[in-house]
Amino acid sequence: MLIRPETSAILIDGSNLHAALSRGALNFSIDYKKLLDTFGGALYKALYFTALPPETEQSTLQPLIDYLEFNGFEVVKKQWKEFNHSQTFVCDGCNKPNVLHTRKTKGNMDTEITVRALEVAPHVKNLYLFSGDGDFRYLIEALQRQHGLHVTVVSTIKTQPIMCADILRRQADAFIDLADMRDSVERTGNGR
Repeated sequence: MLIRPETSAILIDGSNLHAALSRGALNFSIDYKKLLDTFGGALYKALYFTALPPETEQSTLQPLIDYLEFNGFEVVKKQWKEFNHSQTFVCDGCNKPNVLHTRKTKGNMDTEITVRALEVAPHVKNLYLFSGDGDFRYLIEALQRQHGLHVTVVSTIKTQPIMCADILRRQADAFIDLADMRDSVERTGNGR
C-alpha cells in the first residue's frame, strides 16, 4: 500500500469508521498506534471526531478517547442531542392503536470535520479522510481546487450495504479500502 511521504493530515469520522468496521466481512478493530505508523512520515495532525453522551451519562468511548489523546491524536468531540420519537401503529388482530416511544440520538460531526479540514489545508500536501459520507464530496472538491491537496478517502465498499458513497470515491484522488489495510492496522493482542 502506497502512503505518500509528504506532510499529511488524518481526519477520522469516528462514528462512520466504527460503522464500517462493524459490518459483515470487516469486523475488526483498529490499533490507532499502528495506523499512525502506517501513515507516518511528516504528519501534521491526526484528528478523531466523535459525539458523546451528556456528561451525566457514562460513555463507553471515554477509554478510547483517553488512549487517542495520549497517543498523538487530537480528539474533537461534542455532546450528542437526544430526541424522543413516538410512532403509532395498529396491533394485528386487536385494531387498537399503540404508541411506541423510543429515544434517538444524533451527533453529526460534518461541520467540525469540514472546518478543521479547511484549517489544516494550508499546512499539508495530503489529506486522509476516514469517512464514506457522500456529504464530504464538495469539501474534497474545495480542498483540491483551493489548496491543490491530494485527498485520499479511506472507507470500504466490501460490506453490505457499501459504506462509501460513490460520489465521494469519484471525487477523491485516491481510495483505500479498509479491508485492504487490515494487516497493517488491525488491533491484536493487548493493543487498544
